[in-house]
Amino acid sequence: MNFTKNYDVIVAGAGMAGIAAALEAARSGLRTALVEKTVFPGGLATSGLVYFYLPICDGYGRQVNFGIAEELLHLSYQCGPGEVPANWRQSTREKPLGRYRVDFSPAAFILALDQLLTEANVDIWYDTLICQTIVETGCAAGIEVENKSGRGSLRASVLIDATGDGDVAFRAGCSFDEETNKTTLWAMQASLERAREAVERSEGTRLMSFHQIGSEGEEIRSDIKAKTYPWKGTDGRSVSHFLLKGRSVLREHYEKMRAKGYRRQDLFPVTLPAMAQFRTTRAIRGRFTLQAGMAGQRFEDSIALAADWRKRGSVWEIPYGCLIPSVPGLVTAGRCLSSVGDAWEVTRSIPIAAHTGQVAGIAARLAIARKTTPDMLPVADVQAELRRKQMPYHLADLTQEDVK
Repeated sequence: MNFTKNYDVIVAGAGMAGIAAALEAARSGLRTALVEKTVFPGGLATSGLVYFYLPICDGYGRQVNFGIAEELLHLSYQCGPGEVPANWRQSTREKPLGRYRVDFSPAAFILALDQLLTEANVDIWYDTLICQTIVETGCAAGIEVENKSGRGSLRASVLIDATGDGDVAFRAGCSFDEETNKTTLWAMQASLERAREAVERSEGTRLMSFHQIGSEGEEIRSDIKAKTYPWKGTDGRSVSHFLLKGRSVLREHYEKMRAKGYRRQDLFPVTLPAMAQFRTTRAIRGRFTLQAGMAGQRFEDSIALAADWRKRGSVWEIPYGCLIPSVPGLVTAGRCLSSVGDAWEVTRSIPIAAHTGQVAGIAARLAIARKTTPDMLPVADVQAELRRKQMPYHLADLTQEDVK
């Protein structure tokens, strides 16, 4: 090993879940490392160009998520465009209006996230690959990483797997459920047509133009009739083919647009995603697995609420057991927590990733303070901390007074 570093908490993955986990841990005074394979924070929200911060309300005027999830929503437009609909609080079943959400510039969000993490004294490891999970006497104890310094080990009392793909838990020997993905590619483009609209409206946000190939619940949205393969995000060759297929469909799209009369200097791609835009890859098989049909169900060990971004009024409780894999010393958050099928479509979203990330950070802090591991931590202790932070976790806790 070329180097060894010791921490209280190591957070693997700097997506929204990892950022929230690292902020919670570092702000409480813990020595916290955040390890990220790319050179950007934000995960799919930034590197993946998924520029929608989905709703943190139920669609009928009730706020569902608070804490760091809400803080990051407002941070997303601190350095760039974005605006929360002013009428979201007035939305009712009889009069559905806007929702508490925002569209943002991925690059601007990155700048704000760097500043936030640095100010919280998070020790950031960008451009660092996680190669192996260190397991000693059956308990997760650290990770082996590789970067420009060579191979090294980072060790901590608690590991938080926020990789989205469950890479740390997978390398620790945890079991998983897996799903496949359709061809998807979201690209930022330059458009003379949109530029003219921006000038006419004196509105710079009109310059943000995206072309989307594929989205959840739809067939390929491009007018190119491309096949929709069941890509597997946990297979190395499949990842490469997924990326190549999406780019080939995008290339065909611009070729067709030129055939329609659009000049190449007037419509062209500017930025492509810097990571594969997989929605679902690995989900740990935790102490409990959230499944389809569980929306609105109460769980005694609930630690989060999740508003369904696809439809109004549907809110899920997320049990603590969904964050707990089979290996002690490890807790998960975000897209790889124990959730399958239709439930996975809800829990993988940006605000829920951030919320469960904060919960993972809370659990790590409490476990360290009590000299135990997250799996042995009484959920009542976590819930007490959530109440102190005014973060509701049962549907019955939501009232109109929660709306800010």
